[in-house]
Amino acid sequence: MNQNSSVTPFGFYETLRIFVTGYYFTTLLMILLQALTLNYIPAIPRFSFWVWFIFITLISGITMYAQESAKYRKAFKLNQPSAYLQAKARLGPDAEPLSDDEARRLYFYILNTFVPQTFHDKISYFGLVYYLMTQIRRSSLWFAVVASGAIAVKFILGSQLVEMKGLVGYAFVLWILYALNAMSNKADRKMQENYQDQIFWLQMNDDIVKNALKRRHTYLKQSR
Repeated sequence: MNQNSSVTPFGFYETLRIFVTGYYFTTLLMILLQALTLNYIPAIPRFSFWVWFIFITLISGITMYAQESAKYRKAFKLNQPSAYLQAKARLGPDAEPLSDDEARRLYFYILNTFVPQTFHDKISYFGLVYYLMTQIRRSSLWFAVVASGAIAVKFILGSQLVEMKGLVGYAFVLWILYALNAMSNKADRKMQENYQDQIFWLQMNDDIVKNALKRRHTYLKQSR
């Protein structure tokens, strides 16, 4: 059993997922609105501004968190530790195939029961980094596309580029941020490294894996 007395800051990591992505989204939105409206936006009292800022941050952060779009990417689904358990379950005289959901539940049982707290925190931390970098990349792309579209519309309607220098600069910076993030692909690599570390831990603790699979097999046999 995992006897480490420290508590995994799960709530802290999940809160960061919401607030960091929400803050980034809201900041980009506010800058875009300012660039689009120039001096036509009415002055907003400071208190009202911060109320709206916090509200949009929470709503956008929770919305992205609830969608779990980062989990549908190839880098997240490929080479998961639960797949290692599925392969392991197919071996031996008492082979009992694991579905994807069963393998994930069994892995989380092992993770939360046997994995040392320091390693558990490392897994959560790099999962957080992957999520934040993925959402920041997507938000940068969304706002870069919107800003570029706005520039095209304004240009067609007769505006000069010099009159849209704030909007042009905004779109340029976002395209650069997106390109740097996409080209480095660091989030995907870190996620795969995170998975490889977890699989290595399972391999080095094969007795725990075999015992967990055996207990599952016995439970299924008794419940039939």
